[in-house]
Order: sequence, then structure tokens, then C-alpha cells
Amino acid sequence: MTVTRTELADHIEAAFTAGPATRDRLLAFAAGSHARPEVIEVIKTLPERPYPAMRDMWTDLGHIPIGD
Repeated sequence: MTVTRTELADHIEAAFTAGPATRDRLLAFAAGSHARPEVIEVIKTLPERPYPAMRDMWTDLGHIPIGD
């Protein structure tokens, strides 16, 4: 099953409630929400930089489809 932006958002959207989220913070939230290993692997491909909002990640994950 392909990872989608919708699935990613379901696992990491809460990571942005306290301000910008780093890759490590996104990984922690994904793991805490029991994301599939494929979702974790996608997050690991992100550059290590702060993302002010979820929409700022999509430039680095442009190859990930929006939904099924």
C-alpha cells in the first residue's frame, strides 16, 4: 500500500501544535501514533530542518500522492 499525504497528516498533524516541527519530532509523533513502517521511512527522507507548518513539507515530499 502506497503512503499518501493524507495518511502522513493523520499521524503527524499534532506535531505542529507547539510550533515548527523537525524531522525527529515528526518521527516521534508518527511512532507514537503507530504509523506503518512505510510512513516512518518516508519521514526519514526529509531534510533535517524545521517545518513551520505541514504544508511546508510537501516541497520535500512532492512525489507523495495526496490520497488513494
